[in-house]
Amino acid sequence: MLNEFYAAFLLAVEAQKVIELRLVQIAWGGAKGQAEIVSMVGEKVVAAMEAANTLMAGGSHGDVIARYRELVADNTHRLRA
Repeated sequence: MLNEFYAAFLLAVEAQKVIELRLVQIAWGGAKGQAEIVSMVGEKVVAAMEAANTLMAGGSHGDVIARYRELVADNTHRLRA
């Protein structure tokens, strides 16, 4: 239980960094900014469907949080490049 809380807390902190990086990208505008908006919306839909599938298949909230953390880490690396 405490590990899931800690993982959820880390997810919240890590997601804030992605939000910051995305807002900078969007603020710069242009094609890259527009592409980031489209990507962001699409990623959220896919991630939500993946989370629902995980839970319906018997996965735990911890599994969903772990997967979201992977996705957030991928976005952090991509946006920092």
